[in-house]
Amino acid sequence: MKVTLSDTARRYIALFEDETGATANDCLVFDDRVVFLVSAGEMATAIGPGGRTVQSVERRIGRSVELVEDADTPEAFVASALAPAAVRHVTISRQNDTVAYVEVAEEDRGVAIGAQGKTIDTARELARRHYDIDDIQLT
Repeated sequence: MKVTLSDTARRYIALFEDETGATANDCLVFDDRVVFLVSAGEMATAIGPGGRTVQSVERRIGRSVELVEDADTPEAFVASALAPAAVRHVTISRQNDTVAYVEVAEEDRGVAIGAQGKTIDTARELARRHYDIDDIQLT
């Protein structure tokens, strides 16, 4: 699937990659935050020792930065996008729409949803952009 990036997102990705040495495969820009999709296996590089690298990116762009680790399968991708919630299982259903049904522990539902629904909304947008998943539902 082809992801279209805005000029702002491209600039942020270039800054992120220069600052961290990690590869960003996508970037979502919101009013108060920027979300980078980091290549699988590069999360530690992106965060840096004690979080200093990602904090430097936050200072340079003047917004909160969130990181999501990329994955090879839609199921693993959805689970990664909902981190740090403990995802037990992801089932992808392809009927009229493609829906990811995610089983999370009851105590982690709030974490998977996030404040004002930000975590699940971000996961839905990334899953739509990268795997043509129309919705994510928690079970």
